[in-house]
Amino acid sequence: MSEFARVERLDTIGGEERQVAIAADESERLALARRFRLMAVERLEATFAIRREAGGVAARGRVAADVVQACAVTGDPVSATVDEEVDLRFVEPAGRGGDEEVELSGDALDTIEIEGGGIDLGEAAAETMALALDPFPRSPQAADALKQAGVLSEEEAGAFGALAELKAKLEKK
Repeated sequence: MSEFARVERLDTIGGEERQVAIAADESERLALARRFRLMAVERLEATFAIRREAGGVAARGRVAADVVQACAVTGDPVSATVDEEVDLRFVEPAGRGGDEEVELSGDALDTIEIEGGGIDLGEAAAETMALALDPFPRSPQAADALKQAGVLSEEEAGAFGALAELKAKLEKK
């Protein structure tokens, strides 16, 4: 079971669009922070418009979150905000009543298999949040820490860095 389970049973989802708003409480946010190795999840909420469609359930909406990540260099806290539009399609697992081929448009590429007679909008929101985060966040002190450790910046290490070094040598002559 997900740390932030918000399951909508399939038998409650019809062809008419229905609005669903969800928000993680404090204990759920703590558990999600542990799961995704974040310093904190200060807010996680989502709104979805859900409805049945041929071959599954469509869930469109927005996921919003405020989190604190650890800087990949210094370990310092780095605040991040997530504000992501989502367009999800929940489909029956292949070979279990869902033998028909489902054609997906380019706008509906995020598909999730239906499990246990429902769709978990909380898990979908949590995964959307995690995927939207910078995998290597950097604090303002990161560049100085890297420089002190002798790590060259991309500008210094790349082709332009080599040209700058050559130019400096030529100017000294």
